[in-house]
Amino acid sequence: MSRLYDTIEPNVIDEKMLQKAVEEQGPQEELGQLAKREGIDYKDVTELQLDFRNILKIDNLWQFVNLTKLQLDNNIIEKIEALDSLVHLIWLDLSFNNIEVIEGLEALVKLQDLSLYNNRISKIENLDTLQELQVFSIGNNNLTALENVVYLRQFKNLRTLNLTGNPVCENEQYSMFIAAHLPDLVYLDFRLVDENTRELADIKYQYVIDELKQGEAQALAKLVEEQAKQKELEHHKAAYVEYLNGPFLFESMYAEDTEAAKLAYLPGMIIYLDSGFTYKSKFVLICENLFAYGLKEHEKREAEVSTFYECLQEAIQDSQQQSTKIILDFENDSQGVFDYITFPFLFHVKEIIKDFERNIADQVSTFIENCRDLENHHHEKLLEIAITTLEKIVKSEFDEEMPDDVRLLFVDKDTIVNAVNASHDIHLLKIDNREDDIITKANSWSSSVHKNELSRNRNRVREINQYIDHLQEELDNMESLEQME
Repeated sequence: MSRLYDTIEPNVIDEKMLQKAVEEQGPQEELGQLAKREGIDYKDVTELQLDFRNILKIDNLWQFVNLTKLQLDNNIIEKIEALDSLVHLIWLDLSFNNIEVIEGLEALVKLQDLSLYNNRISKIENLDTLQELQVFSIGNNNLTALENVVYLRQFKNLRTLNLTGNPVCENEQYSMFIAAHLPDLVYLDFRLVDENTRELADIKYQYVIDELKQGEAQALAKLVEEQAKQKELEHHKAAYVEYLNGPFLFESMYAEDTEAAKLAYLPGMIIYLDSGFTYKSKFVLICENLFAYGLKEHEKREAEVSTFYECLQEAIQDSQQQSTKIILDFENDSQGVFDYITFPFLFHVKEIIKDFERNIADQVSTFIENCRDLENHHHEKLLEIAITTLEKIVKSEFDEEMPDDVRLLFVDKDTIVNAVNASHDIHLLKIDNREDDIITKANSWSSSVHKNELSRNRNRVREINQYIDHLQEELDNMESLEQME
């Protein structure tokens, strides 16, 4: 499958090539003629043939956003790329090229027919998003491992597979292996998979397939669980309370605190940290309370905004029904009707936003103050224990075992106080950052809602003003005609 580059002049996909290709569209003769005469918006093109053009690199196809069929066969392409915008593609032919790796197809989720025939591919991979795939041709490549074909089991719609010309086809178990591992396949290498072969394959590979199915079921269950967790996390993020339903914030305070592990060895701290209702349990309880409040407020906020937009749609429909009356009463009543329709709802959404901002600010303020109070109390207790321990060490009254790195903190008062204060500062910084994060996300949401509604109202004002100008012009014309008569 070598290519004689010294005898081929590589081409790039440029504007001239694309224009010519559209003009030459055989089945779309009228489209081609129109393109030749007037030019055409590439968004209108659904099929494109770029075969036999010595193309080395895929490029400049981003304008063909509605393309469903693309032929790039019989070129010298080495890499699959620049196809991300072709999200409506159903049929793709990349046969007879120099491609070595399957890649760059992630965005083509509607793809049903894919040909990579006669390339240099040695592994079937990176096709996970192509769940609509029905026909896959990858013959005349460098596939050597039968086990690699098992990758295709995830494509439940795959009915036609072509592997002819690959080293893997020389394996004496080839047909039986494929039939057993791809039970829904109808055609293999241009031949119907007969029932006799399928039955024999099922018997031969029964235990292997059972074990494979078990592994797939476990993997699917894990995937479903992970997706559920991700969905739940996205819900928590929308309420600005992600990772507050547990010790995450508390543990994050200590993750970057290099002194905390040392200070925990102080004798008094061990008793203090192991007591029934500890600093950690109190801190986590405060976080969980904010978490519950955040979810409740999120549901309330979503309901209020949903109700607002329902009322808005009703108002728009009502305004359309009253358009005839508005025109008739134009000079006296139209502006008043406009005010009635538009601004009460703008006022309503502003009130929703104000209530939300006020509630979230109050709750976050309470949450942060409680966390700070706990941290300050913990800091005071830790400092007290540290100084007491230092005094005992100075007086040679401290007989308990202590790691060497911890004992180094007690060379003098400044060293131990600085260590305790450094730990305290890290904790307060984490608490402050969490407060900023919640407030920033909340303000961003309220700002976007207000901005969208303000934009909508401005557009409405512009439309009505244009309509008023039009009506006024019509009235002026009518008056002029009456005067002429």
